[in-house]
Amino acid sequence: MTRTIPLAVIPGDGIGREVVPEALKVLHAATEHEDVAFELHDFDLGIDRYLRTGDMLPDAEMRQIAQTEAILFGAVGGRPGDPRLAGISIERGLLLRLRFDFDQYVNLRPALIRPGVSSVLGPGARADFVVVREGTEGAYSGSGGVLREGTPNAVATEVALATHHGVERVMRFAFDLARRRRGRVTVVHKNNVLVHSGGLWQSVQDEVSARYPDIEVDYLHVDAATIHLVTTPERFDVIVTDNLFGDILTDLAGAIAGGIGLAASGSIDPERRYPSMFEPVHGSAPDIAGQGVADPTAAVLSAAMMLDHLELRGQGDRIRDAVAADLDARASTGPRGTAEVGDALAARLT
Repeated sequence: MTRTIPLAVIPGDGIGREVVPEALKVLHAATEHEDVAFELHDFDLGIDRYLRTGDMLPDAEMRQIAQTEAILFGAVGGRPGDPRLAGISIERGLLLRLRFDFDQYVNLRPALIRPGVSSVLGPGARADFVVVREGTEGAYSGSGGVLREGTPNAVATEVALATHHGVERVMRFAFDLARRRRGRVTVVHKNNVLVHSGGLWQSVQDEVSARYPDIEVDYLHVDAATIHLVTTPERFDVIVTDNLFGDILTDLAGAIAGGIGLAASGSIDPERRYPSMFEPVHGSAPDIAGQGVADPTAAVLSAAMMLDHLELRGQGDRIRDAVAADLDARASTGPRGTAEVGDALAARLT
């Protein structure tokens, strides 16, 4: 019997509309001979939709997305400096609402220096690690506000929220993941200065690590972690950290692994009560949108992560193998457009 998977597709803005179709092309090629079919539900969401209609993410569409098993997301954002976007946060109104309302408390971002990819760290650099970023708390929780806004006496606060429940569940996910990898977890925070939230992270680390005696665990302040990411990235297996630090570290990790054009991510509800979301790390890149030159590889790798989450890891591995072969061959292929890369990857899967 064929398994039908309802999939929400949100291309968004800019190059998101170009890379998502290529990810779907590769996704179908990887699964066309399997007993699985994707039922696509397209959603027109993003800055362009907002400027046309004033709608960011209507409740009716949120309910429709909630009925799917996963979300394949492109990118959102308009051109910097557009006066129509003054005071508008598409990230908070769309992306963060999806993450928070669907309790996608694990943001998962792998970093792997593949053969055939030049790293900014130079020839011979090695890295194969995953960052587990807490996705629903921290400085992005929306706690805070502004007093006397627009005056010389304005006061702004952004409260980094941390709860035992939130930290414990993301820590457990990281330790479980390490058991399937190389058995090492690095906890990253800044508990020498952020003594309240950092102290909570430290106490939860002690609690959770006691339940996983087989896992090697260490701790790094976030500033020290940035140094080790560029000097000894091979030391890392699974990094677990809070929302803000994870946002920063994963961009650095993307640069190390060949650029954000290759960086995939998943915002996951491990309990599967809600759909999880998979998206390339890059933005909407309005400067190149519409030219057909954006690399769809990050979107394709995000689709592979989605297959893992849907318990179709074999098909996800096939996509990753196709990407590895394509990257290795790029020196001889010359420049290619977005659709040409998608076609080449799909061809490796048929």
